[in-house]
Amino acid sequence: MKLLIVTSVDQFQSDVLKLFKKAQIENFSGSEIDGYKNIASLMMTRSWFPSEKTGAESSLFFSFTDEEKIQKLFDLIEVLNESLETNNPIKAVVVPIKKFI
Repeated sequence: MKLLIVTSVDQFQSDVLKLFKKAQIENFSGSEIDGYKNIASLMMTRSWFPSEKTGAESSLFFSFTDEEKIQKLFDLIEVLNESLETNNPIKAVVVPIKKFI
């Protein structure tokens, strides 16, 4: 079992959900996050007008799942990213789990 973490800008959220389904990853969690590309963006969030959003609206998904399903998802993400015309591709990482209950 491994921990899979996937991030994307919000416009690709539905694509990520479809990819999870194709990879047969049915149990996962998600959250809305703000994404930043550099420290200047983060510093701007400390402005006098906190209602101004400077981060990109993004999504984070994670799942404790099997390596076979993760590989399938990585293959699907790679194909999708190749077709995207953006500088914000879908990103994914895998973290090994040494112990769990």
